[in-house]
Amino acid sequence: VQLQASGGGLVQAGGSLRLSCTASGRTFSTYVTGWFRQAPGKEREFVAAIGWSGTSLWYADSVKGRFTISRDNTKITVHLQMNSLNVEDTAVYYCAAQKRLGVVTTTGGYDYWGQGTLVTVSS
Repeated sequence: VQLQASGGGLVQAGGSLRLSCTASGRTFSTYVTGWFRQAPGKEREFVAAIGWSGTSLWYADSVKGRFTISRDNTKITVHLQMNSLNVEDTAVYYCAAQKRLGVVTTTGGYDYWGQGTLVTVSS
């Protein structure tokens, strides 16, 4: 499975961005897909995850109410809608997928990783 993350960019504080993660090679409709982020000098941290059906959702406390994760009807693309962005959201955002259900909030729970897309929020 190959994952391609896209949609990053530069945005002012309070603005919005929509990230996308598209799978190729094999459908990941049976996988949990998650988003993580890594700011300079910090460890990679969990942001959000979605189950294959789109009904199971997980969010980090820091993004609840601002970010929304969703899966499109084809099940091969997962989106992360990010609203009310602040400078603390600046990071490289990575999407990841699980082969089977495991811990969804830690990097060790994921088997496949995309290349990352940079989100920069200016004040």
